[in-house]
Parts: sequence; structure tokens; C-alpha cells
Amino acid sequence: MAGTAGLRRWIGCAFVVALAFSSAMAGAQTANPAEAPIRLKVVGGLADVSQYLRYEEPFWRRRLPEASGGRIQAEIAPFDRSGIRAQEMLALMRLGVVPFGTALLAIVSTEEPEFNAVDLPTVNPDMAALRRTVALYRPHLEELLAERYDVELLAIYTYPAQVLFCRTGFSGLSDLAGRRIRTSSVGQSEMFAALGATPVVIPFGETLAALRSGVVECAVTGTLSANAIGLHEVTTHMHSMAITWGLSVFGANRAAWNALPDWARTLIREEVAGLEREIWNAAEIETGEGIACNAGQPSCSSGRRGNVTIVPVSEADQARRLRLLTETVLPGWVRRCGEACVAAWNTRLAPSLGVMAQPD
Repeated sequence: MAGTAGLRRWIGCAFVVALAFSSAMAGAQTANPAEAPIRLKVVGGLADVSQYLRYEEPFWRRRLPEASGGRIQAEIAPFDRSGIRAQEMLALMRLGVVPFGTALLAIVSTEEPEFNAVDLPTVNPDMAALRRTVALYRPHLEELLAERYDVELLAIYTYPAQVLFCRTGFSGLSDLAGRRIRTSSVGQSEMFAALGATPVVIPFGETLAALRSGVVECAVTGTLSANAIGLHEVTTHMHSMAITWGLSVFGANRAAWNALPDWARTLIREEVAGLEREIWNAAEIETGEGIACNAGQPSCSSGRRGNVTIVPVSEADQARRLRLLTETVLPGWVRRCGEACVAAWNTRLAPSLGVMAQPD
């Protein structure tokens, strides 16, 4: 009950902010921009990781104000320090409580599994595959957000590759049976259950403590974000296969978006597109950087050097990945998602991936 009351208080306060935001936007249509700068409230991604610290926060606090000549001012806070449950982000955006927000697809897919087709486990083994898959599915995501949540899609972000870390040695996917593994989504949990492991869904911020205490023996998370929170200090082995990537959508409540002057919408869309490109390029670089730093390789330049053994992706692992996709991951997603999702997958992704979804 205390948590519910806290959320209600937060929604009440945020609703006042949203109303003030809307009033400010209405005034900005006619006021002199130099006298009445537009002030945006933004909820960003995960705190304490590279994407937020190096890209999102500097963009909203410095780059956008500079690009607008001071006509746009913005405040940003990471969602996991904003009193918001990640599962509720899209609903709060639809209400206008969060005018500009970031939603992690793997988490909101608990309620909307169709959103996460693009980042199901084992679908995108490398960055090239991920870029292709997202490009194919992006128009559908844009439609879903507009129709179901009245949200204008402005960007899709990705974290570095999500890989497996373990406290004790393993040589491949076949060695994971019987281990307790931290996961962050239903799809990941189904995948590891099919391998004979025990999945345990744990928030990112609690991953290190769960490994240290023995609640789990392994964890799936980003290569560089794992290094940032110290997983290289408590694990000994890391698999180099990308299981998922951790995609998020950034968008705006359409009423708040349409209340902005035309020049502001054009500028924000152009600048956010540049931010999106930077985040994707950084995710590709940081995937390799995370591997190098966790393993203590000389090429590590931005993280802390560990002594983790890198487990290479074997031919057996590649074959198992495809079996997991066709026999476990995709059928499980279809059961959660329904016939409309089968049509979306087969129309937009199957021609590229070569894997058809079958009705349940």
C-alpha cells in the first residue's frame, strides 16, 4: 500500500508539472522566444551507465539548449531514479504525466509483447543484424505507439550487447543447466529455462548484489554496463554471444508534442536523430570495449580492467541459438502475443530472418 500511495503522490505532482508544461507550450506559441524559453521535462534511460551519462544527459542539459540558442531548456532524470516503475512508462506518457520519456522494450513488453519482437533473445547475434531488424520493424513500432499510447516516436536507442556472465567457468550454452541466471525479460527467462537453467528476473541495479550474495550464479547484462557496476570483480567467465541488446524507445506525449511551435519540433527531431546515431555507434564500440575491459585486454581505454575469461561462440552454440529461436523463443512470444503478432513478424521480419512465426 505504501508503494501505491507513493506512486499516486508522484503521479499527482507530475500531473501538475504536465499541466504547467502544457500551459508553457501554449504561451510559447505567441511569446518572444528570447523572453520565454521552452522548458522540457524528460525522463531518460538507466542511471549510471554510459548511454545516460555520456549522451542523454549532456544532450538535454547542454547540446539542445545550445542548438536552440537558449530558446529550449531541458531537465532530465533517469527513469530508475524518478519514482517510476518501468512497466508504467508508456501508460504515464499516454496520460501526459510524462511528456517526454524513455521506455525499455523488454520491460514494457510484459504488457505489450508485440513491442519487443525486434529484440527477442537470439534474434540479433551482431550489430549488423540488429540495425537491419530495427529498420524493418521501426514503422510498425511507430504505428503501435501512436495508436495504443498516443505517443510520437522520436528515437530508438540501444545499449551494448547483452551477454552472459558467470561466477564459475563454462564452455558454452550446454554448460548452463542447473544454474540460477539473472534475466531481465520474459523472453530471456524462457530461453534459459529451455537450456535447463533457472531464470530469476532481477532489476539491473540489483544485479551485482545478487551475484555477490549468491542469489544467482550468472547474469545477463551489457558488456560495458557490467563493467561499470563491477561485474568483472565477481564473475570469472563471459560468453561473447549477444543474447539481446536492450532496446528502448524515446517519444513524446502527442498533446505535449503538438503544443510545441513548429520550429521547436523540427529542431528537436533533427537533434534527437543525431543523438540516436551517436548512441548506436557508441553501443557498437562499447560492446567491444566492454569485452576488452572485462578481460583486461590492452585495448581497454574507458573501463576498469578485469580478469574475466571470454568464452568464444562455438559452432555448437550457433546451432543451439537457431534452435532456441525457432523452438522456444519465437513460439513463446507468439503464445503471449497472438495472431496479430504472427502477421507483423511474418510481414516485416521473416523475409530477412528466414524464420516464419506459426500461430499457436
